[in-house]
Amino acid sequence: MSTRQDKPSAEQIALAESQIVEESKRIDFFLTEYSVELLAQKVRDAEYVVPDYQRAFTWEDDRKSRFIESLLMGLPIPFIFFWEMPDGRLEIVDGSQRLRTIEQFIFGGFRLGELDPLTHLSGVCFEELPESRQRKIKNRSIRGIVLNEHADEAARLDMFERINTGSKIANKAEIRRGALAGPFLNLVKELADDPKLAVQAPMTEKLKDERGYEELVTRLFAYGDGLDDYRDRPSDFLFDYSKRMNTAFSLDEKLADAYRTRFHTTIDFVSRVFPYGFRRMAKGNFTPRTRFEAIAIGSDLAVQERKSLLTVSPQDIDVAGWLEGVEFSKVTGSDGANAVSRLRARIEFVRSRLVGYDVN
Repeated sequence: MSTRQDKPSAEQIALAESQIVEESKRIDFFLTEYSVELLAQKVRDAEYVVPDYQRAFTWEDDRKSRFIESLLMGLPIPFIFFWEMPDGRLEIVDGSQRLRTIEQFIFGGFRLGELDPLTHLSGVCFEELPESRQRKIKNRSIRGIVLNEHADEAARLDMFERINTGSKIANKAEIRRGALAGPFLNLVKELADDPKLAVQAPMTEKLKDERGYEELVTRLFAYGDGLDDYRDRPSDFLFDYSKRMNTAFSLDEKLADAYRTRFHTTIDFVSRVFPYGFRRMAKGNFTPRTRFEAIAIGSDLAVQERKSLLTVSPQDIDVAGWLEGVEFSKVTGSDGANAVSRLRARIEFVRSRLVGYDVN
């Protein structure tokens, strides 16, 4: 449970209310119902648009079989989320696996695996069922939620991630990579696999599997390039930045080399000057994201501003003196960590001390 020592200010409460109103506008929707037969036909006829970030994830046959078994038993089926596109087609925001499984069962000859409790249906396909049962299955209805045009791409991705919280596919970096495949995201993936980053910023296997290093690399570049469009929502900001940078990288092939050099310069500088890299202690096996942001982006900006930092002696800078101080601990705390004021504060803390170190 998170706690905070200070009560929120009147300004913070007003900003929070404004955020609620603004975000609510993006999730305007209406409810509808579709028969299983109609859903299967629309999937078969490619009338639904399946986003790239959902195509990459495919249910295994056992999971498909259990879903069909639930459908046959009349158990409640979760809502299918759609977005009504400007041309009238429906994009599947969440539920593509369910829809594709229904289509495969009714039209694709999918044969059920081992079932429980419907054990006598194990190994059966749709065409082998009595016509009366086939009609009953086709007549079943599944409810849908259709989002209107205010639900932009970032909002739809955020909704997909929230709906799927707890599943193996629910992490923003992986969804972002699937939705925005391109040269910038390719570079992010390349740099995320750099062994020097793993040494300086260790993380758990779970975070690695959730593309934690890709998230760190993206934040290094996105926050380092400026926070003017940042509105206290990292997912939206990083999505828009990645989309914009994919275009920029496509137009200028030299950009990839420039950003690759910038990354290696920053990581090499941190490994040389900061005694524990991005860790809190020498044997630390976890890297707090706020600490990474402060050190990585602060160092990136400082080196760009004062090139002599690349050759200065670590003893002259003596970062240990302020790394272990109360002020640094405060600016890298978790309370309100994504607020732009807190983000700027921790980055500026490191940048200003590196740039302003006394050579004497």
